[in-house]
Amino acid sequence: MSFTGPSLSSGGRTARRAFEFGRTYVVRPKGKHQATVVWLHGLGDNGSSWSQLLETLPLPNIKWICPTAPTQPISVFGGFPSTAWFDVGDLSEDASDDLEGLDASAAHVANLLSTEPDDIKLGVGGFSMGAATALYSATCFTLGKYGNNNPYPAKLSAVVGLSGWLPCSKTLPQKIAEVNEAATRSASLPILLCHGKVDDVIQYKFGEKSSVSLGSSGFRDVTFKSYNGLGHYTIPDEMDEVCAWLTSKLGLEGSSS
Repeated sequence: MSFTGPSLSSGGRTARRAFEFGRTYVVRPKGKHQATVVWLHGLGDNGSSWSQLLETLPLPNIKWICPTAPTQPISVFGGFPSTAWFDVGDLSEDASDDLEGLDASAAHVANLLSTEPDDIKLGVGGFSMGAATALYSATCFTLGKYGNNNPYPAKLSAVVGLSGWLPCSKTLPQKIAEVNEAATRSASLPILLCHGKVDDVIQYKFGEKSSVSLGSSGFRDVTFKSYNGLGHYTIPDEMDEVCAWLTSKLGLEGSSS
C-alpha cells in the first residue's frame, strides 16, 4: 500500500500519510434492524475474527460492521508494519497521541455509519487499540469535530471499549469546556468500559483511569466493569455484559422480534 510518513516535502510542508483501510466484514441483523455498531479490532488483527464472534451474540436487532485497519509501520514494533488504527510509540500514559491516525480512523468509522437510515441508532465499539479508537470517536462526537477541527458527522448512541484506553485524555476537559453543546452531548452518551485485572498488554490501571477521565470530563453515563483473572482477551461473561448493556442503552426489542 502507499504510505508516507510525516516527512517534509520539497515545498517545506509536512506530507500527509496515506491510509488504505482493509476489508470490511458485515454481520446482518437476524431480526428487525434497530441499531448499527461499527466494531474495531485490536493491533495486528482484522475485521474477520471479530465478525465471527459478534455473529454468535444474541443481539438480532444489531447490524455489525467490522472494518480492517490500514497496514502501517508501528513505532512500538520498531517500524515493522501491522494492521493498526493509529501509530503507537509505547503503551504508557505519557505516550504521544497520533492525532492524524486517530482522525483518519474516526472518519472511516463515521463514513461507514453515514449511509445508515435515520431511524437506526448508531454505535461504535472495539477491543484494545480498537477500543481506544472507539473512545476517541466518542470524544469527536461530543466535541462535534475531529482533532483537526473538521466537523464530525455521526450521531452516536452508545460506545463500548474492551481492554482499551482513552486517547488525548489530558486535554479533554478543557476541550469540552470550550464547546457549547459538548457538555450536553457528553452527559447523555452511554459508554461501557470493560477491563481484565491481569491484562499484561494494556494494564488495568489504564482502563480504570480512562473511566475516571471520562467522568471528570462530564461523561455522566459511564459504566466500568472489571474482571478478576482476565488478561488481554475477552470471555463469555464480558460479552454477556456487552449484550445486556447494548440491549438496555439502545432500547433493543430482543430475540423475540
